[in-house]
Amino acid sequence: MAITAADVNKLRQQTGIGMMDCKKALVEADGDFEKAIDILRKKGQKVAAKRADRESNEGRLVAKTNADHTKGYMLLVACETDFVAKGEEFVNFVDSLLDAAIAANINTREELLEMNFNGMKVADKLTELTGKTGEKLELPHYDVLEAAYVESYIHMGNHKATLVGFNKNDDNAREAAHNVALHITAMNPLALDENAISQEVKDRELAVAVDKTRQELVGKAVEAALKKAGINPAHVDSDDHINSNMAKGWITEEQAELARKIKVEEAEKKAANLNEAQIQQIAQGRLVKFFKENTLMYQELVMGGDGKQSVRDFIHANDKELECTAFIRRQIGE
Repeated sequence: MAITAADVNKLRQQTGIGMMDCKKALVEADGDFEKAIDILRKKGQKVAAKRADRESNEGRLVAKTNADHTKGYMLLVACETDFVAKGEEFVNFVDSLLDAAIAANINTREELLEMNFNGMKVADKLTELTGKTGEKLELPHYDVLEAAYVESYIHMGNHKATLVGFNKNDDNAREAAHNVALHITAMNPLALDENAISQEVKDRELAVAVDKTRQELVGKAVEAALKKAGINPAHVDSDDHINSNMAKGWITEEQAELARKIKVEEAEKKAANLNEAQIQQIAQGRLVKFFKENTLMYQELVMGGDGKQSVRDFIHANDKELECTAFIRRQIGE
């Protein structure tokens, strides 16, 4: 049958696909709109496959709680460009998808991808939108957090979001939760406290601390020996500097050779006589510092409080029994 421009435009309006692709689909479907839409959806699947190796570093991140704040939901749908991420259709899709997931009490990403959304599975809807936008679309994260009280926060621009849970649902919890959610979004803590950090991470950080401590102790010994020999350690900290400073007349060739000798011999001497107990003590101190800088409870609160309180002290300021039980933070492109 003859395919008119009006037919092509009608299909284009229904699908958002380009005019030429719509015309080809209608011709292939012999004018059957439903078949043409299926053809275009199949094209979307092909587009998705072609773009499987592309990076989806843009998108929309949304977070909400249920009415009584006992459950929080977070959804990230990723795309390739900011242009698509800010498009009205994409924004509406992500926002309405989260609302539908909350209404259906969806608890996992796998359940969400299988959920019926406007007559098709969410996974199929993503494929359809891939065909329409020409970009790789993904649903990398869907998170649910339950607690006595859950606060949600979305940072301006929808690029960062946080869910945080507390063990009580009262005025103190609500006041603390808002500031703590802002803090988490800004400071990106690694975990709730040291107990929430895996042993693998602890072992790795301790090994790094031990190695760094060894290097520093050896370096200090070498630096002291250089100074004793009348050589400025900054002038001989690398072969490039040694050659450069000889050319400038800042050190002599004899000093350069002496410096090289001291650096090798003193480093070997010190490395062979390091105090292992001292190294472990210093390394443990570094690990404590790592916890303080990277775990929520020990970080200094940056949003609210007196500017010097840890997050834990801020939470306990009005209620010693109030506790933060868990948090989830996401960022587009992470």
